[in-house]
Amino acid sequence: MRLLALMVATAFFMEQLDSTVLVTALPDIAQSLGADPLRANLTLTAYLVSLTAFLPVSGRVADRFGMRNVFCAAIAIFTVASLLCSLATTLGGLVAARFMQGIGAAMMSPVGRLLLLRSVPKAQFVSAMAWVLTPTMIAPIAGPLVGGFLTTYASWRWIFFINLPIGILGIAMAWWLVRDEVRPAPRRFDWFGALLCGTALSGTVIGLELLVHGLGPQSLAFLLLLAGLAAATGYFFHARRHHAPLVDLTLLRIPTFAIATWSGIFFRIAIGSFPFLLPMMLQLGFGMSAFESGLITFAGGVSALAVKLTTIPMLRRFGYRNIMIVNSIACAAFLALCAAFRPAWPIAAFYAVVLLGGFVRSLQFNALGTIAFADVSSARMSDSTSLHSVVQQFSAMLGISLAAALLALSMNARGAHAAGLIDFSVGFLSMALLAMVSAALGLRFARDAGAELSGARYR
Repeated sequence: MRLLALMVATAFFMEQLDSTVLVTALPDIAQSLGADPLRANLTLTAYLVSLTAFLPVSGRVADRFGMRNVFCAAIAIFTVASLLCSLATTLGGLVAARFMQGIGAAMMSPVGRLLLLRSVPKAQFVSAMAWVLTPTMIAPIAGPLVGGFLTTYASWRWIFFINLPIGILGIAMAWWLVRDEVRPAPRRFDWFGALLCGTALSGTVIGLELLVHGLGPQSLAFLLLLAGLAAATGYFFHARRHHAPLVDLTLLRIPTFAIATWSGIFFRIAIGSFPFLLPMMLQLGFGMSAFESGLITFAGGVSALAVKLTTIPMLRRFGYRNIMIVNSIACAAFLALCAAFRPAWPIAAFYAVVLLGGFVRSLQFNALGTIAFADVSSARMSDSTSLHSVVQQFSAMLGISLAAALLALSMNARGAHAAGLIDFSVGFLSMALLAMVSAALGLRFARDAGAELSGARYR
C-alpha cells in the first residue's frame, strides 16, 4: 500500500510543484526569451486553461482505456512537455508546451486518486491519502523557494529539467505496481457536456486572469466570464436530462460528498490565498527578499510533515465532524493572525504562526480528501474523483483571484497606487470569514460521518 501511495504522491508532488515554482522565475524567463514580462504570465494562464478544461474527462478516459495506461500516459505527457519547456527558445513555444503540461496534469491527479480509491481498502484509505497528500501540501509552499533558488544559482530551464527523472521513475513505478484492472463497459461519451464544461471552466479561468492581472480589455474579460456562466448554466440543465453526463451532479445528493464539497470550496478559497498573500506582504510590505519570504512560507511545509503522523490518531479519537469544524475555526484564527503581522514582530513569531497554518492546512486537506468518498460506491468512483478534482483546482484558483481582487479594491478605496499593510490585512481578514463559513457548513456532517474510514467509535 505504501509503495502505491508513494508512487501517486510522486506524481502529485511533481504536478503541484510545477504549478507554483514558475512564478518567481517569470522575470528571468521573459528576459531570456526577449519577451514582455507581462506577457510571460501567459505561461501560467495556458497551463490553467488546459488543466481545468481536461479535468472533467479524466474519469471517463480512465474507465475507457484503463487506469494504469492513462496514468502512465499522463506522466509521460507531463514529462515530455517539461522537456519541451526546458528547450523552448520563444515565448510562444513555451506557452504551447505549458498547455501540453496542463493536459498531462489534468489526468494525473484524479486518476492517481482513483487508483487509491479502487486499490486500497476503506480502513486503510486515510493512511494512504496521508502519504499522498503530505507532499502536495509541501510542494505549493516550497515552489517559490525552489524556483527562486534554481533561477538565481542555475537557470530557469532547470525548473523543468528536474521533472525528467521524477517522471521516468513515476512511469516505471506505475507500470510495475498498478494492475491492469478489468474495465467497466465504456459509456457513450458526453461530447456536448464536455464542450459545455470546457467552455464554462476555461472561459471563467481566462476571464478571471484577464480581469485580475489586467492582461486585456475589461470588456473581453467580462464577456468571457459571462460565456463561462452561460455554459455552466447550460450544463446544469443538460446534466439533468442526460443518462450519463460527463460530470455527474447527482453525486451531490450523497450527504458526505455534498457537505465535503461545499465546505471544501470555502476552505480552499480561504487557504488558497495564503501562498499569494503572504509572500506579497513580506516582500512589498516588509521589504524582504524573495528568498527570505520563501524561507518563512516554507515553514508551513515543514509542519505539514507532522500531520502524516497525527491524522489517523486524531480522526480516530475525535471523528471527522469535530476535527473539520475545529480545524476550520483554527484556519480562520491563523489567517487573522497573518492580518496582524507587522514589521516590528520578531521573526520567530512569523515562523510560529506559519507553522501553525501548515499543520491546520494539511490536516484539513487530509480530512476533506477522504471524507468526500466515504459513502461513494465503487461504480461511481471515477465520476466522483473527476468532480472532486475540478472543484479542488477551481477553488484554489479562485482563492488567488479573489485575494488579488480584494487587494485592488482596498487600494482603490484608499486612493493608493501601491499595496500597503492595511490592504493585505483586509485580504487576510476576508479570507478568515470564508474559513468560518466552511466551519458552519461542517456542522451539517452527521456525528458519525466517515466512521468506517477513521475507525472512530460512537455511543
